[in-house]
Amino acid sequence: MLLSLFIENFALIDKLDLEFGAGLNVLTGETGAGKSIILDAIDAVLGGKVSSRVIRTGSKRAMIEGTFTSNSALAAWLTEQEIDLLDENSVVVSREVTATDRSVRSRSRVNGVLVNRQFMNNLRERLVEITAQGQNALVGQSTQVRNWLDSYGGDGITKQRSVVSAAFSRYHEAHLLLERRRTSERERLQKLDLLTYQAKELGEANLNEPNELEKLLQEQERLNHVVELQQMSYKVYEDLYQSDGGGSTATDLLGNSEATLMNMVEFDTEEHKPHLEINRYAK
Repeated sequence: MLLSLFIENFALIDKLDLEFGAGLNVLTGETGAGKSIILDAIDAVLGGKVSSRVIRTGSKRAMIEGTFTSNSALAAWLTEQEIDLLDENSVVVSREVTATDRSVRSRSRVNGVLVNRQFMNNLRERLVEITAQGQNALVGQSTQVRNWLDSYGGDGITKQRSVVSAAFSRYHEAHLLLERRRTSERERLQKLDLLTYQAKELGEANLNEPNELEKLLQEQERLNHVVELQQMSYKVYEDLYQSDGGGSTATDLLGNSEATLMNMVEFDTEEHKPHLEINRYAK
C-alpha cells in the first residue's frame, strides 16, 4: 500500500507531503481543488508518461516521491533485480522531471538505485492498480473480487491458492480424460450396434450364390440405363417392322429380296437352288 507521497513543483502544487493510513483513504474537495493532480503524481512517479506541462510554471524541475510497503513476493522480485530493501521493509520510488530548451528529461530511482522505464513498468504492476471512472464494473466480476479478498489473507492464502490451483488443474485434466474415454466408449457401442444390425440384415437376406454381388451390379447397371434401353429397343423394332420416316424396313427389304429370287427361279430353277436354300434358312 502507499504510505506517503511527496510532491514538489508538480502541475499547480508548490510542495505537498501526504501521509496515508491503513485501510480506505478518501480525498474530497471541490472541482479544481487538485484531487486529480495527486492521482497524476502517483501515475508519474510509477513511470507514467510526462511532458513539460507537469512542471509548475516558473520552475524547471519537478519531484515526486512515493513510499510503499513491501511483501514477500515484491521483496523477492527486487532481490532478483539486485535492489536492496530499506530497514523499514518499504520501497521508496522517486522521479525527477527536468525541463530543457527542447525536451523533458526524467530519472527514476527505486530505493536510491537509478532504473529504466521498463523496470518501472514491471514494478508498477506489483505496487498499485489505478482505475478511472467507469471501471467500477470490476466490482461485479467475481474473479476480481475473489482476488481482492484473497490479497488480504497474506502469504498463507497465497500458498493455499497455489495448492488449490494445482489440484484444480489435475482435476480438469482428469475430467477431460474421462470425457474422452466416455465419448470413445459411446462411439464403440454405436459402431457395434451398426455392425450387429448389418450382420442381421445379411443373415436374413440368405445370400447363397457366390456371384450374387456381380449379378446385383449388373442389375443396377441395367436399371440405371432403363430409359436408354427402351429407346434402343424401339429403334430396333422400327428398323425391323415399322419406319416412322416412311422408308423401307428390314422386313420389307427381305420380302423384296425373296420376291426377286422367286422370279429368278421361273427362268432358272437349277442354278438358283442354293439361293433358295439360303433364303429358306434365313426365314
